[in-house]
Amino acid sequence: MNTINDLKIAIYGAGSLGTILGAYISKANVKVDLINRNRNHIKALKEKGATVTGTVNFNVKVNALYIEEMKDKYDIIFLMTKQQDNENVAKFLKDYLTSEGVVVTLQNGLPEYLLQDILTEEKVLGCTVAWGATLKEPGVSELTSDPNNLTFSLGSFTDKNKDKLQVVKEVLELMGPTEIDDNFIGTRWSKLLVNSAFSGMSTVLGATFGEVAKNKKSRKYAQALIKECIDVCKAQNIKLEPIQGKDVAKLMDYNCWLKKKFVFIILPMAIKKHALIKASMLQDIEKGKKCEIEAINGVVSRKGKEFNVKTPVNDKVIEIVKRIEKGELKPSFDNLSLM
Repeated sequence: MNTINDLKIAIYGAGSLGTILGAYISKANVKVDLINRNRNHIKALKEKGATVTGTVNFNVKVNALYIEEMKDKYDIIFLMTKQQDNENVAKFLKDYLTSEGVVVTLQNGLPEYLLQDILTEEKVLGCTVAWGATLKEPGVSELTSDPNNLTFSLGSFTDKNKDKLQVVKEVLELMGPTEIDDNFIGTRWSKLLVNSAFSGMSTVLGATFGEVAKNKKSRKYAQALIKECIDVCKAQNIKLEPIQGKDVAKLMDYNCWLKKKFVFIILPMAIKKHALIKASMLQDIEKGKKCEIEAINGVVSRKGKEFNVKTPVNDKVIEIVKRIEKGELKPSFDNLSLM
């Protein structure tokens, strides 16, 4: 791959998170195309640039494209769409990659397997983010995490992508610290642990991560979701990787009432820097869209069944969220009575 100033880069699905990533890359004077199906959002980006609010505030001119305006082949495509249509998206993007080009998925869950089936292992990199955002209006995205914690974990399921990983790392570091993980599946599961607990409960309750942790009853269920995820990883012999320097498995796992009590007490502190995050699943539901519950809590439940680990709290979260999607329930703390 070329140096980052010579690369053709795109963010496909530049919504809440992608707009902020694109804004930071553009701010560093590296060209990147922001692409989204939301025509009002792209129109606003074209006319007014990308506005980032929240824990930081700035506006920057960006290169935004409607999908039909895509013409170039890209060296790097950051994939930030929802996973529900990944098969069709991967087939579509295949024609927009250079011979050495890669798709870097920043999606939740474990999307790499399906993408690799279509694009091959050497054209798929995975990336997890430890920060959150909310799309406030067309062209405006709110950063809801501490600006000192804008980190990325990057990896691949093959050893053949080492050079590509280094180049993508340079691009991501225009926004924040980026680590290349040898045990990337462990990193994926560490992020899934947080998402299944706090994104899952955020969607059930219509709350931010901080509000989930503050309420003692919802915190109890978030803790149970974390424990189920850890137990599923143990059954698969997957070593969970640290999150922002913290050994999440060592910190959050327990086998006695004293450690369980300790974990319950520290959860609000552990999530403090991300307390303002509102789950993207909840944001989708608020917009009348289907959410990614099957790609998050659903992964824990399916792997639990596969490896004979019971996951009753994840199962219940999935059930409630699907009822919310159908309009039978609304995101509310009242849903705690159903847990």
